[in-house]
Amino acid sequence: MGVRKRNTADARKEANKSLAFAKLNNCPTSPRKMRLVADLVRGQKVEKALSILRFSSKEASRKLEKLLLSAINNWEQKNSEGNVAEAGLFVKEIKVDGGVMLKRLRPAPQGRAHRIRKRSNHVTIVLGQVDNTQSN
Repeated sequence: MGVRKRNTADARKEANKSLAFAKLNNCPTSPRKMRLVADLVRGQKVEKALSILRFSSKEASRKLEKLLLSAINNWEQKNSEGNVAEAGLFVKEIKVDGGVMLKRLRPAPQGRAHRIRKRSNHVTIVLGQVDNTQSN
């Protein structure tokens, strides 16, 4: 690896040190239902997002809570000397994309069949640190 490439890689690594992410693939919930819960926590501080997810009655909130805890743990692995409470972590980005669709047939009257689409989704959470210059 050349010097210039190593320097840019080190700079990128330092910039990404304040970010942490977690992914959940092929979650057997429709993307529309998952987006309803994801919109509640987008842009929130981590402590507030965890309390929102913990007290939400939707089934998708349990899966997102577990994913958020995984992202927090990933941040702790990157920043071993850092403290989560003092870092000012917030949900910088949360994306819900459609996953694979299982197609099934359900019998219908008069010899017909209706198609049942069992949807799944992919969720990505990116956590960021609040800078001292920013105020959230």
